[in-house]
Amino acid sequence: MKSIPVRCTVNSCHYWKSGNECHASGVLVTSDSFADRQPDSVDAHVANTLGPTPTGSCMETCCKTFVNKDAAAATHRSDGTLKH
Repeated sequence: MKSIPVRCTVNSCHYWKSGNECHASGVLVTSDSFADRQPDSVDAHVANTLGPTPTGSCMETCCKTFVNKDAAAATHRSDGTLKH
């Protein structure tokens, strides 16, 4: 299966790299209403256990994988990436 790059312009995210590429090992895009009710631990690693979250437009969706690259504490994300 050919890898397709995920494009992202949010350069304040830990996973953002030059050329507007996302370097997370997995990405969860879901509805805003669902994401608002979930902790940060609900991310791409549990996506196969989640039900569908239909929306009416792209304005009602969000990337649940976002991690602020300027966060103070270094922690391991559930995907194994070290957040600096």
